[in-house]
Parts: sequence; C-alpha cells; structure tokens
Amino acid sequence: MALDRFSAQAADYARYRIDYPAALYEWLLPQVPGRERAWDCATGNGQVAVVLADYFVRVNATDLSASQLAQAAPRPNIHYQTARAEQTPFPDQRFDLITVAQAVHWFEPEAYHREVRRVARPGAVLAEWGYGLVQISPEIGSLVRHFHDAIMGAYWDANRWHIDDEYARIPFPFAGVQRAHFAVQRQWSAEWFLQYLRTWSSVAKYQQALGEDAVALIAEEIMQRWGPGEREVVFPVFARAGRIE
Repeated sequence: MALDRFSAQAADYARYRIDYPAALYEWLLPQVPGRERAWDCATGNGQVAVVLADYFVRVNATDLSASQLAQAAPRPNIHYQTARAEQTPFPDQRFDLITVAQAVHWFEPEAYHREVRRVARPGAVLAEWGYGLVQISPEIGSLVRHFHDAIMGAYWDANRWHIDDEYARIPFPFAGVQRAHFAVQRQWSAEWFLQYLRTWSSVAKYQQALGEDAVALIAEEIMQRWGPGEREVVFPVFARAGRIE
C-alpha cells in the first residue's frame, strides 16, 4: 500500500521542493498519442498537473494526502482528488498519459500496474521520474551525504532507496521503453537549503520519533561552509516512459 510521508510538511514541500525542467516535458510529450486526458498520480502540490494542463483538455490529479492537495494550484481543467495509486475511481480506458513524479517507490507495484493498465487507453504512455541526492560543492556535499546516509539512515523507509538505483529494481513491464536524464539547477541560500532538508521524509520521521529537528544537527556547519549569498545546487533527474498496449 502507498505510504503517506509528506502530509505533515505539505506547506514546506510546496515551497521548497524543486519543479521539473522543460526539457523533461519536451522529451515526454511527443511520445504521447493523444491530448484529451492525463492522470498525474501522486500529484502532491500539483506541480506536474499544472504543466500538463497546458497540453491536455482535462487533467485528473490524485494524491493520498489531502494536506498536499490543499497546496495545489487550481486550474479550470484540473480536477484534484484523494485516491491511492492502486485504486482509483476512474473508468476503464480513460487516459492518454499517466505520470508519476518522485513517488513510484511508495507504491505496491503489482496493484499499481493493474490499475494503470485498467485506466489507460490502448497506446497510452506511462511516465515515471524522480531525482537523486542534491549535488553541491565538495565541502558541503560531503556533509550532506553524511547527514543523508549516517544520521538519517535509520529514518529512511526502505522504499526510499529505490531512488539511488533509479528504479532499476521496480518492474516496468511496458512496451517501447525510453529512458532519459536531466538536471535541475537552482541558486539557493543556506537558509533555503536547510528548509529544503526539512521536507525530507526521514527528517519528518525523526521529528515524530524524537520530537527534535534533525536539521539542527548540521545547520550551523552548513551555514559556515555555505557562507553569505547563494550557491548552485543541482538535482539529477532520471525518467522512464513506456507504452501501455
């Protein structure tokens, strides 16, 4: 069953998490045969759904978390609703495109794939993508890696490690599979970066378990190494798309 790890920090997630590069959509959309309906599964705050709304007549966007959906930007052709990836209210053969961003690792694969095949039109495209650990300068990157692996290690759900191997262990039994890589580059202050770290599911679990802010353990050192002003941060994005026959 899909897990909800982001309701508690929904507002910060909407503000501090990245969106996805135009190049990803330029790669994906030419693969899609129709432009009538799209389903953005695990939409979170709707950042992908809002982009799809510019290309499709109708977008259905679902998420397990009502708190996340409350942060989503309204559009006249987007319908947001709570639903599990593995069980939706949609009729059979409904969608030309199904997208899942940074969420497949939380699903139950077999049940999710059954639902995808049920609601997809013949020839529709399923696209899944995610992004790995943020890349920064070596003097900060080594500290973040230690925080990620050692300090937060026990607080990551096992599902989260699928990100590290780009979903290689999650089946993708669809036709004509295409894969691609992209990068999201941002200029962030140290304060913004620390707020981003607080959106991690492991940090939320640490807070729930101990009643303390895990980011505070490294905040001072991050600030010192970062210095004044902004630095470039880079998020490596991986994607795969396949045809549902």
